[in-house]
Amino acid sequence: MIKQQGSNRVYTRETDANGRSVIRVQGTNRDENRAFIYMARHFHALGLPVPELYWVSEDEMSYTQEDLGDTLLFNNLDPVLLARAIRALAHIQIEGAKDFDWSVCFPVPAMDERAIRWDLNYFKYCFLKGTGIEFSEPRLEDDFDHLVQVITAQPADAFLYRDCQSRNIMIKDGKPYFIDFQGGRRGPTQYDVVSLLWQAKANLSPALREQLIAEYLDELEKIEITNHQLPITNRASWLSALPHFVLLRTLQVLGAYGYRGYFERKQHFLESIPLALKNLSEVMAELKDEYPYLYAISNDLLFLV
Repeated sequence: MIKQQGSNRVYTRETDANGRSVIRVQGTNRDENRAFIYMARHFHALGLPVPELYWVSEDEMSYTQEDLGDTLLFNNLDPVLLARAIRALAHIQIEGAKDFDWSVCFPVPAMDERAIRWDLNYFKYCFLKGTGIEFSEPRLEDDFDHLVQVITAQPADAFLYRDCQSRNIMIKDGKPYFIDFQGGRRGPTQYDVVSLLWQAKANLSPALREQLIAEYLDELEKIEITNHQLPITNRASWLSALPHFVLLRTLQVLGAYGYRGYFERKQHFLESIPLALKNLSEVMAELKDEYPYLYAISNDLLFLV
């Protein structure tokens, strides 16, 4: 058995009939399994760094995939490995979107307004209400409306990994491999960059984040130059929207930490809450004029740290 932090899927390491060490995955949702199976085959056929799929059960509830070992990027946040990972991410986002069938995505094909509001409500109902802090829902929703407008105004034709954090990146022979991308969908590129670089427990320094963002944008532009179907990324516009994605992702992960921590009592997620609140406080200091009520709430939440 391989221990998982937040998933209901069951992972085991086995030896298959060909004598290979494989990872067997027993899923709980057929549509989610189908999404992963399609994505794994699609990305692997393009030569992107994902585990090879070996076998799928007839009912699609179980499958085996390449065993990439036990080394997570999270366990060795070396700047060189992080740079390799974030450059590889750009290829998955852009090259992986080519000829992709978005209809297989689970639970939705795109990061649209409804999907964004699900994440914001996740924060409101699974985290904020659990803290016992009194707040005005109309004023909170006003700030949510503005955030939705900013996010949905961004180009959204890439593959959005959705949970691109260092626990979902394996390191084998010095190369990053991406796993657990079954929640992927069509969307903007900034979200995944934020997911990786603002992961609460990774606690990367601002200077390292800035360096890695530059590495990422350099790689993204190289890819886009060779792909005439996509516009060249406007760095200034991309960077100006980035803090809003930091805010969105931070609210989403606080919702997840609240659900997994307060309701399921999983210690790992409870331990991550203070670091996520630190990220929230920092980004709200930058965006306080655009989201005045969320800024006030972030100050109220500091007592939890």
